[in-house]
Amino acid sequence: MMKRHFAIVALAAIIFAGCNAEHKAENVDYASTDTITAEAIANGELVEKMTKTADMRFRVKDVQRTKEDLSTTIKKQGGLVMEFNINSTIRNSEKVRFSADSLKEITSYRTDGYMVARVPSDQLDNFTNQVAGMAVFVDNQSLKMEDKSMDYLENKLKAENRIEAVERINKVATKKSANVETSLNIKDDYVDRKIENLSIDKRVKYSTISLSFYQDNTIKTMIVANDNIYDYKPDFFRRLGLNLVDGWMYFKEFILFLSRLWMFVLAGVVAFFVIRYYAKKQSEKTFLPPPSN
Repeated sequence: MMKRHFAIVALAAIIFAGCNAEHKAENVDYASTDTITAEAIANGELVEKMTKTADMRFRVKDVQRTKEDLSTTIKKQGGLVMEFNINSTIRNSEKVRFSADSLKEITSYRTDGYMVARVPSDQLDNFTNQVAGMAVFVDNQSLKMEDKSMDYLENKLKAENRIEAVERINKVATKKSANVETSLNIKDDYVDRKIENLSIDKRVKYSTISLSFYQDNTIKTMIVANDNIYDYKPDFFRRLGLNLVDGWMYFKEFILFLSRLWMFVLAGVVAFFVIRYYAKKQSEKTFLPPPSN
């Protein structure tokens, strides 16, 4: 019983010691992080890295013209158009008679434009002001800024650690594949960190802006060929004459068809007269007057 009690006490002591050790390790980690951050600030390594993204939606008089003006303005400011799209949606369409062989097509449609551009961050405010000047009115406008300073510093410090780790591995390198594979993995991770920082630098230098613009419903009219087949038929009197000719032709064909059946016609006529003769004889017998006394 005493041994069991001692074992429980010992287990509790081990767990308590482990928790204290973990808590101390966390404190050491936090202290280490604070120390690294403080050293980075003191050494000037913590540089401000602010990225900007903007969105605008606005109404214009002419979508195509606005797209051209935006492209020109972006190029002048050293930016780049990354994506654009212009789409026209038909709202209503109708064709009315214009002449014997043509129609007037009247179409109501809406045109929308979309553009994604990258402009120098220091020119973003100026650019949005110019865009607002092109608009009839602005529906909405937004700007989002994100601080990437700590991410940038993290990538930089981890990249430096990986350089140091690779140097140590190379000093004790053997022909075993495990060391070579470990070194390659560390180098690949180092490259990833460098690429991430280059991407952050690019996003800091150039801001991304999404532009959605549209115009009021537009009416478009154009003369098109008449696709109603009925309108291309001959006039009434011509069609009447043609129908009379067709009727005479059908009548002649009918007579010709009956001429093929002359034997049946003859047999019918003979049968008619025979039946009529016998019917007359029968009626004379039936209505014969009685003899007189």
